[in-house]
Amino acid sequence: MINPFNSLRRIVPTLVLAGLLVGAGTVWVLNKSNTDWRAFGTKAYDSGITLYYALQNGTAPPAGINIIPLTAADQSHAKAASFRQIADVPAAPHITIVPIAPDPANQLTGASVTMVILSPDLKYGLADLPYRNGQTAAETMGAIVRKLATFCSDPYVLLNMGDAPWVQVEGSAIWGCDASPADRRVLAVLLAIVSVGILMTVALNLQNSFLSFADQLRNRRRIGGPARYDAIGPLELESIITAVNNYLEIEREQLAGRAAVLSGVSHDLGTPATRLRLRAALIEDTELRQKFQTDIDSMTGIIESVLTYTHAELDAERSKKLSLTSLIDSIVANYQDIGRPVTLRPTPDVIVQGGQSIFMSRQGHGIVSNDRDTVVFGRPISLERAITNLIENALKYGRRATVSLEADAQSATIIVEDEGSESSAAEIEDLLAPFKRGQNTTTIDGHGLGLTIVATIAKLHGGHLSFVDTASGVSARLTIQRS
Repeated sequence: MINPFNSLRRIVPTLVLAGLLVGAGTVWVLNKSNTDWRAFGTKAYDSGITLYYALQNGTAPPAGINIIPLTAADQSHAKAASFRQIADVPAAPHITIVPIAPDPANQLTGASVTMVILSPDLKYGLADLPYRNGQTAAETMGAIVRKLATFCSDPYVLLNMGDAPWVQVEGSAIWGCDASPADRRVLAVLLAIVSVGILMTVALNLQNSFLSFADQLRNRRRIGGPARYDAIGPLELESIITAVNNYLEIEREQLAGRAAVLSGVSHDLGTPATRLRLRAALIEDTELRQKFQTDIDSMTGIIESVLTYTHAELDAERSKKLSLTSLIDSIVANYQDIGRPVTLRPTPDVIVQGGQSIFMSRQGHGIVSNDRDTVVFGRPISLERAITNLIENALKYGRRATVSLEADAQSATIIVEDEGSESSAAEIEDLLAPFKRGQNTTTIDGHGLGLTIVATIAKLHGGHLSFVDTASGVSARLTIQRS
């Protein structure tokens, strides 16, 4: 059953809407948390102002704050500034002493305030307390109480105004950890990051599904892709995959039909070609008989070449791991067994540069021996045909063929050099089109499909065919991917 929501027309708006909701929710939570903390700080500031006037005028302290007189023993410790000796003080506390000067307008009548904060966790910094010209002592105390409420520490607070006795100010309901509002800012940011990560993952997965299919389709001939692809992903991608599957099926049928027709033609022409050879053998004129036989051989050769090219286009052979070194050795050995001038050039050692060492001024290097086995993932029959065609081409246009192999971690290059060829690399590259032959090939057997077949096989292996001029002739370079 088709899922109507598995479509880019619905997924993309949903992702956009989800992103907007996540952003709006995060902003709302951040604003709500900031508003709660501002209100909490304002309440603490007002309580500090009220506390100052309560100490100065003897009025009731603000709600949530209790003023507790010290015992005689604790009073003595406080006057002697031995605050750590006071009972109920946290063990090994950090001591912050805050002097509060009287109001500038009441220097003669006002009293100074000394506030001692004993915290088990931290020492409060005073440098960032707000200050302005004309600021009252009550406002200063309000700023200090707000600072106490900013941190979750549950401090032990002592206070002394002028010549009055020391008192303990218990205000956990104002500045205690339990009194502070829930801080959802970090949680909101984390949820936003997680939500954005989920949305990005969904979006990237959608993109990756298209890119993955494009990569499979791009490399399907090189790695021997499946006959059909599974339609997985959004509806749009499923529609594309279905169309591609239909196209590949039609293309396969067309190529198979061509191969069948050519195979049938080749088979049907076999009998009349045999009769023609028998009748040509009866011709007494030697020159005429040779011309007949040459034409018959050319006709059957053209059909076989076209059939070989079509089979290469069909890509029917499956890829597998094989030793390219062993394959080249066997091909060269077969030519040498029948006395053909084909030689194998040993693979040179590969020098690998090492990293820079702090213990040596020069860069090290290593040597990879030439007796290593070059393993590739490819089609052995097709590669054998391609290498054989290059060797045959070198023998046709030159006196001998020299085969060598170069390889690195990504690719392998089979090099076939001829000797004495009159053609240049540029001229030979112009002959890669089917049935195209050079001007100097009128006396050489062939049908113009050998290099075309090699180029096709190179593309099937993710590589290419190129030619380079050398001092003795032309070098053909067949490069393929190793994996």
